[in-house]
Parts: sequence; structure tokens; C-alpha cells
Amino acid sequence: MSFDRLLAEAKARPGDHHALERLASQAIESGEEEIALPLLDAASKEDPGARLLQWKALLERSLDRHEEALKSFEAAAALAPSDPGIAHGYARTALEAGVPAEQLHEHALKLAPQDGQVLAGLVAARLAAGHGDQAEKELAGILARHPGWTDGHIQLAQLRSMLGKSESVTESLETALAAAPNGQDLWLALFNLQIKRERFADLDAAIERARSHGIGDELLVPYAAVAAGELGKTAEADHLFAQWKDGSDRIWRLRHLLRSGRAEEAILLIDAGLSSEGAHEFWPYAALAWRLTGDARSTWLERDGELIHVYDLTSALPPQDALAATLRRIHVARGEFLDQSVRGGTQTDGPLFSRIEPEIRALRNAVSDAVRHYLSNLPPIEPGHPLLGHRRDRPVRFAGSWSVRLRDAGFHTSHVHPQGWISSALYVALPDASVGEPHAGWLSIGKPPPELLSGAFDACEIEPLPGGLVLFPSWMWHGTAPFQHGERLTVAFDIARPR
Repeated sequence: MSFDRLLAEAKARPGDHHALERLASQAIESGEEEIALPLLDAASKEDPGARLLQWKALLERSLDRHEEALKSFEAAAALAPSDPGIAHGYARTALEAGVPAEQLHEHALKLAPQDGQVLAGLVAARLAAGHGDQAEKELAGILARHPGWTDGHIQLAQLRSMLGKSESVTESLETALAAAPNGQDLWLALFNLQIKRERFADLDAAIERARSHGIGDELLVPYAAVAAGELGKTAEADHLFAQWKDGSDRIWRLRHLLRSGRAEEAILLIDAGLSSEGAHEFWPYAALAWRLTGDARSTWLERDGELIHVYDLTSALPPQDALAATLRRIHVARGEFLDQSVRGGTQTDGPLFSRIEPEIRALRNAVSDAVRHYLSNLPPIEPGHPLLGHRRDRPVRFAGSWSVRLRDAGFHTSHVHPQGWISSALYVALPDASVGEPHAGWLSIGKPPPELLSGAFDACEIEPLPGGLVLFPSWMWHGTAPFQHGERLTVAFDIARPR
């Protein structure tokens, strides 16, 4: 049923909790939370029920109104203290809000001891509280008892990486494989973990080990094709990609074609991909292939830097010393995420802009205003363009937000954000610009990673300045140059494509 029909039904029967709950569910799916929330708010005041309060909390959480969501979840939990869904929602919202969440997750886990999502939340809550080593020990203990739980192995690998224990990232999977060398799911988990880490030589070696234990080519060929392509083994990759026929190879095959100098052939794949449901994944490669071949669509897509805007938010931000102190307190990790661009630093976990500290809320408001200004100054709507083709009259929604703290020689590898619409870099604290190379720490937009394409590529080079915000399309390749000494503290976020 459409949102409009559900809305009409809920208005006609304001006391019908089931109608209101259906409305809330559809509102979250369609991005109409602002319309549904007042109806649930009014009904919960007239006749509070645990389920209605839970849906009200979920609407508030979806709108990043976490202080209100916490109060609604607290009231729902008081009415239904043994409800596992309410307990998990309460715990998850507390974690996102940046308030103590360990005990709430422990309670939720008692109510749903087999729920992997609740356990994952408890691990994150322990890490946020500075108890990551305890979380590691608990998770390793569970995996020792249940070695076939592949999601748990991946989570433990991520946790160990964030704790700075990169040497033990694959340890639990290797132990499980030693006991069950024919375990296909375990091998798949190891392969996918090596892809996350971009350790393609290790992936190649793992494939050979799996083959020696009787794992068949029907399972191995896709991973072998990825490894060969990413390692530049052109002839071998051609042979393996020819055997991979289920359609899930398009991005990997595209990368292989670009790397091996076949941009014209890559464009055939790109054109097909851009007309598919997953078009957002192809735009970064379209930018490269069209530029390489002199395709006129390159100018249409990139607009000669017109889509990159820089703002000075100094006067709109909270005092930068206070903001920097708040961000440093959140950086509890000691190592990097497995699958992010950070090298030589840490990245915060969870949605930064959902936190309720005054400095974070003020930061969120400042960047929201800047994004609205960016949208209002873009060229007219142009159907088919990945940035300009979308409507701009919807509320600003964040697809992700985080902080990065780079230390001596830290940098970002060149990457893109396929799940975003607009991406960003906001500078909070920077190393001494007089130390090191002239462009140390600068943001480069438009240059692909050298392991994908080497050679000269025109790029927009942006000098970082405290309080400066850079906004650009999420499909644009971007990375930073290393610096020698000091700290580079930034905030980044993605704006979601309008629904």
C-alpha cells in the first residue's frame, strides 16, 4: 500500500495503533518520517503502548533525532522490559548517540542470545567504551565454540585490525580451517576477508591452498579471476574471466580491462552498467574510461571542476579546539578499518552525526547548511547525470559520517564512495604546513589509484585549511598526499541520493 493511502488510513483512525505502525514502517522506507512522526507522537501521548513507542523511536532515530529516540525507547522498554526488539533498538540508538551502551547491549543479548546483530552491537559498544580487548576475548571465545560462524570471524578480524593487531586478523579463520579444511564457507570467508584487505597476493595463495584441499573450480574461479586481475596477470585473468559467467563480475572485469589498457572495451561494459540498477558503481570508471579515450561525455560528466566547491565554515563551527577535543576522545581505535582508505591513522566507528554532544550537533547543522547552499548553486537539473539528475527539494540526509585522525606520514589512498551522492572533507586540525613537501596533506580529486591506472592524470589539488569544507560528487576519485609530522584531524560525510 502506498504511503499516501496509509497516511489517509492513519488520519481516519487516529487510535488504531496497527495503522500507525504500518504508516511508520512505510515512512522509514520512503523517507517520509517527518510526516508520520506527529501522528505517532500524538497517539503515544493519548494511549501509550510499547510497540507504538518503539515505532516512534525508530522514526526519530531515522531522522537523527537521537535524544528524542532515546526517551521513546526508554519509555517503550519500561512497558515491555523483556521485548528483544525494543531492547536491541534502545541499545543500538544509545551506541549511535555516543552514550554508554554496554549494559543495554548486555541486556539485549540476554533476551536474544543467538542474535548476531546484537552481539555485533555489544562488540562495538565495548570498543567505544575503551574495552576492545575484552570484546576480542569474548568474541574469540564464542568462535572457539562455534568455528563455523563466518560472520563472527569477519567481525573479529575487523575488531583486531581496529585494535592494531593486524598480524592476527586471519587467525581465527585459519584455526577453523585447520580443523575443517574442506569447509567451503570458511574458505569463502577467508577469500572475502583478503579482498576487504586488498591483499590480492594473499588471496591468490589462499586459493591454491583451498584447491589442494579439494575445493573445486566452480567456487574458486571468480576469486582467482579477481586475484589475477588485481595482480596484473593479464593473460591468466582473461582466461578466468571468460569462465565467470554469472554476471557478478562486471566491476572486477572492468577494472581488469582498464588496468590492461583496453579502455574502449571497458566502455562497452560501462555503457551496459550505466543502464542497470547498479549504475552508481560504474560512474567512477566511466569518468576514467571517457577521459582516457577522449570521449565527449567526460566533459559532460565532470564539468571541468565546476562540481567541486570549497567553503570556509570557521564562523559556523563550534570553537575548533573544543571540536577537536571531542573528536579525539571518540578516536578509541588503535588501528585501521580493513576496508577503508585510511593509511597511518584511525577512523571513528558508527554515524558521527548521530551523536548528541553539543559540538557534534553544531557541526552537523553547519555542514547541513553548507550542503543546502551547494545544492542551490549547482547547474540546472539534467536528467541522466549522476549528480545533476536528482531532485534537490528533499531534506538533506546523511548516508554516513565519520572522523579520521591521521598521524605522521598518514594519508588516504585514492577511492570513491559508491553509496553516496555528495562527499566531503572538513578540516579541523592540521600539521604544520611548513614541514615536508609543498603539497603534503593536500586533497587530490580526479586521480585514480596508481595500482588501477598509472600515468599522468589531471586532478584538482586542494590545500587543506582549518574550518575548510570541500564538497564534490561521490563518484569522483579522491585521496591525499602523505605529510611528515603532526596530526591531520578531519570530518567526512556522504549525502544520500534523494529517494
